[in-house]
Amino acid sequence: MRLHNKTILITGGYTGIGRAMAKRCVEEGAKVVVNGLEDAKGQLLVEELGSENALHHTVDVTAENAPVQLIGTALEKYGKLDVLINNAALVSSSNIETTDDAFLKRVLATNTVAPLALIRAALPHLTETRGCVLNIGSINAWCGEPDLLAYSMSKGALMTMTRNLGDTLFRENRVRVNQINPGWVLTEREMVDKKRQGMREDWFKDLPDIFAPAQRIFSPEEIAAAAVYLVSDECGPVSAQVIELEQFPLIGRNLPKKWEGSHGRE
Repeated sequence: MRLHNKTILITGGYTGIGRAMAKRCVEEGAKVVVNGLEDAKGQLLVEELGSENALHHTVDVTAENAPVQLIGTALEKYGKLDVLINNAALVSSSNIETTDDAFLKRVLATNTVAPLALIRAALPHLTETRGCVLNIGSINAWCGEPDLLAYSMSKGALMTMTRNLGDTLFRENRVRVNQINPGWVLTEREMVDKKRQGMREDWFKDLPDIFAPAQRIFSPEEIAAAAVYLVSDECGPVSAQVIELEQFPLIGRNLPKKWEGSHGRE
């Protein structure tokens, strides 16, 4: 198994991509500490994975003592920490008019500041195990959609942090830091959001080629598969890398003829 005897802490691990990663890591032989905000969902996940393989800890990652709590839980239960996966994120729509200072600070606190605090607190323990960090970003880090201003800014900052720490921490501590930037993923949250927006139940079955050349979007399990490679020993010395998981190039994309000259809008 690719993650045999590794202890992995996953924030935002009760649902969506985080949940898929927790399940896949256990399948690959790891012990996991999962974090989230809805305790009942954490309990259900642990029941599914088995209490011998998983433990949940419900806390907001922006809380002042959250890093100490989460890392302490992993050490107390399993005696070491091999991998930190920063997956928890606040995804909220905003634009130039609606992104006030308080809102921006709240988004940055969850998506950028908390991951840095967790890395800082985990570093001594990851140094001992020659472990690694995996940050989960977004392709919106490159510029973002019109109504994802604050979110895109936070993920852009996270991407720069990954590049910086992936270089410095690997040189100084032999701790690798990498990032996945997923494209559009069919999570539980995405289903709820689209239903709230008035879209039909099976909206994901009929997507324009411009958004989904494969006629579908990613599953959380596909993101989890990439995560397993990046946190495993077979990834070797790879560090400071940001990997886009998307169906099309972000730069130099060939638009279908019906979209030519429309700048991606009808």
